[in-house]
Amino acid sequence: MFDTIIWATDGSEAADRALPYAKALAAGHDAALVVVHSKEVFAGRAGGYPVLADEEELVTKVRGQVDEALAEGLNATFKLVRGAAPGAAHMIADVARELDADAVVVGTRGHAPVAGLLLGSVTQRLLHISPCPVLAVPAGKQVVAHEPERQTATAAR
Repeated sequence: MFDTIIWATDGSEAADRALPYAKALAAGHDAALVVVHSKEVFAGRAGGYPVLADEEELVTKVRGQVDEALAEGLNATFKLVRGAAPGAAHMIADVARELDADAVVVGTRGHAPVAGLLLGSVTQRLLHISPCPVLAVPAGKQVVAHEPERQTATAAR
């Protein structure tokens, strides 16, 4: 059912909380895990400069997370996309379309409704434009380690 899973990350803690879910989907079905990071840049006179001052550190962090996934035996690749801000959701949806992805896994920041409206949300936009299902991991969601007997029971079915 899942051949290509995208984990979309901006390098935040919210995105990091979604990574175990993306890994579980990919590992459970021997799927490709494509890690997508969108580098948003300013348009106009400030054109070409990244929106986030620590963009290079974020890319290094995400590449490290891809290396960890590879070390865990996952078929993981890194895709850096670049475009004008605010366009991260469209860039992620374009990659999902290009790869014929089966799911996109993202984190949510947990803004209150008014703050979410004022600040906008990549996840919220992605829910509307993605060509495939989006698994949005809520803020504060803790990953619980799976019990070995539960995995065995699932595998036996």
